[in-house]
Amino acid sequence: MKKLLLSAFLFLPLLGYSQAKPAPNLVKYVNPMIGTAKMGHTYPGATVPFGMVQLSPDTDTIPYEVNGKYNKDVYKYCAGYQHDDNTIVGFSHTHFSGTGHSDLGDFLIAPTTGKLQLNPGTEDKPESGYRSAFSHANEVAEPAYYKVKLDDHNILAELTASNRVGMHQYTFPKSDEAHIILDLMSGIYNYDGKTTWTFVRVENDTLITGYRQTNGWARTRTVYFAMAFSKPFHQYGNKDYSEAQAYKGFWRKFDQTRNFPEFAGKKLRAYFDFKTTEGEKIKIKFALSPVSTEGALANMHAEIPHWDFERVKREGQAAWNKELNKVVVDAGKDDLVNFYTAMYHAFLGPTTYMDVDGKYRGLDMNVHQAKDFTNYTSFSLWDTYRALHPLFNILQPARNNDMVKSMLAHYDQSVHKMLPVWSHYANENWCMIGYHAVPVIADAVLKGNANFDANRALDACVQTARTRYYDGLEYYMQLGYVPEDKNGSSVSKTLEYAYDDWCIAQMAKKLNRQDIYEEFSKRAQNYKNVYDAKSGFMRPKLSDGTWKKEFDPLDTHGQGFIEGNSWNYSLYVPHDPAQMIAMMGGKTRFAQHLDSLFTMELPDKYFENTEDISREGIIGNYVHGNEPSHHVAYLYNWTDQPWKTQERTRMVLKAMYKPTVDGLGGNDDFGQMSAWYIFSTLGFYPVAPGSDQYAITSPAVRSASINLENGKTFTIDVKNQKDRNVYVQKMELNGQPINRTYLTHAEIMNGGRITFYMGNKPNKKLMVVAP
Repeated sequence: MKKLLLSAFLFLPLLGYSQAKPAPNLVKYVNPMIGTAKMGHTYPGATVPFGMVQLSPDTDTIPYEVNGKYNKDVYKYCAGYQHDDNTIVGFSHTHFSGTGHSDLGDFLIAPTTGKLQLNPGTEDKPESGYRSAFSHANEVAEPAYYKVKLDDHNILAELTASNRVGMHQYTFPKSDEAHIILDLMSGIYNYDGKTTWTFVRVENDTLITGYRQTNGWARTRTVYFAMAFSKPFHQYGNKDYSEAQAYKGFWRKFDQTRNFPEFAGKKLRAYFDFKTTEGEKIKIKFALSPVSTEGALANMHAEIPHWDFERVKREGQAAWNKELNKVVVDAGKDDLVNFYTAMYHAFLGPTTYMDVDGKYRGLDMNVHQAKDFTNYTSFSLWDTYRALHPLFNILQPARNNDMVKSMLAHYDQSVHKMLPVWSHYANENWCMIGYHAVPVIADAVLKGNANFDANRALDACVQTARTRYYDGLEYYMQLGYVPEDKNGSSVSKTLEYAYDDWCIAQMAKKLNRQDIYEEFSKRAQNYKNVYDAKSGFMRPKLSDGTWKKEFDPLDTHGQGFIEGNSWNYSLYVPHDPAQMIAMMGGKTRFAQHLDSLFTMELPDKYFENTEDISREGIIGNYVHGNEPSHHVAYLYNWTDQPWKTQERTRMVLKAMYKPTVDGLGGNDDFGQMSAWYIFSTLGFYPVAPGSDQYAITSPAVRSASINLENGKTFTIDVKNQKDRNVYVQKMELNGQPINRTYLTHAEIMNGGRITFYMGNKPNKKLMVVAP
């Protein structure tokens, strides 16, 4: 019997019962340091996919304002970290990735030795405070793990995280004066008065709870915490840096600065003292909650009920490897690093915003219960509607569905009855323009990823688009454009509103809402109202119907545009490129116009006063770091020269993405820049989210397997792939020749194989049929 069983076991692989091949370790290709220098604005610290905690080092304390004026140096610190710095202030628990404005930086922790110092000090004199010098030679950044040596205190700092809990591990030298400082004043884009209140309870000699309220980009933000030590502290205290108050109540009975178990104020720094032996490790678990300290404790007990640092790191990296394996590519080493770091950055946000029991604080400041969905926050929609959310509809459809449900919850809680514009931590901060929750919702509906009430979602989109007092909409609805003398950035707003309106029309058409379809199809044509045929550019128009004088299509400032000039923004009609091309003189003339964009010389004066753009981020007059240009290279597909799309996208991939700390040509913008890289590397791109079509380009991999949530696999096979072979010679989809410039969403989601045959000269007979 034993021999029969053994024989059967040995032959199981032949019968189709072989064990599944283990997933490749793709974590090793991720370099979180990419984008931490110059304009990338990424952070190197520890987090898990879409995690609530982003535990990362902050390298300076640059204030948002100096003498009542904006301090331009603060812009470098949107993510809290700049690679050029040589000191670390401490490690805080919340960060944005790649944004061009900022907030957060909550609950900074700094381990120190020697005389207690509660002031952070300065970069040029780190010894004047608790910060420490460090060397990049002693720094390691991996997904879900960060390590650095704090030279001034001889402390090895290590960080890891679960979704809602950050875990610290500090290896101390022998010391009778070891301290862990909790700075409740510190923050990103900080200013005097940003922290409106903090409250702390010392529950016992290993557990601290409390909350922090701030008024910043999010004007009413409260974050609760629970902080647990692996070793009891022997004494503790705090200092309140607030100006003396006239009224102190009867708390004046106590000395609240030393060993007093509760303290509150606007400007607090606390400390906890230890005696350590050589090489002793002190660990901290720091849990966050949007609801309560009770919720933070529950999050801690649910996610990290132990003190095994390596286990948390291992589980975090396993979570990352699972997500990275959604796309398995074959490419050169540098390309693998670029690709999987882009995947990593794309999956950093939006972030979870609810406790393990589903409770979260809503836009109305009340506590809500998420039912059958994960509530997310930090929607940088002006950026991410373009490629990040369309990428999620392929790689993260379940999560994207929950993100739409989170947007609809925002709408329900909004007193304006509007979908989010740029929202985070139960706040609308109204940053940037448009109402770009609309294309995110429309894209999900049109692509069949709508596990929500699509008609109710359409109603929310319509109500948002009819909110007359929002950002020039009253003029747009009345005149068919936003007039520059009534509302700034008027051309950009007109163009983006028109595209959003087209998305509403497409959704209405799918849902058989004919009246809505007709209304918004008409509004979607409003882009024509700001096109000046004489100059050949989109141009600001005044409320009396005349064009604004003194027009310079190269200038970014005062010309009716935001994060772009007329040269770039005149190409922003993603929903109707064929009509735009006809309007601008036809295919041949339009292709020449595109050629000029990439080859002309843009004088420095046109971007020298722009924070997020430098010479490195520009190709001709094409500014890849500003999102309105992201679809532009694909517009050749609507001309008779689609091979130029292949040429341009391969050029942009090489020029704007490098496996170096300064390897991003602009802000990563919460994953939008990375999503562009992922799509373009795979060979297709969503020019118009809300359509089911992806414009085809030249893939930059040897092969790729997209492992879909529905269990199917879409494979990209590239023959004759070389750096010089940027031109597609022919294509086959599931073995059948295709000669078109697009793939459909269904073709990808149904699984199968597309094969590209590459060469070093364009095939001018291929792909000349526009979508």
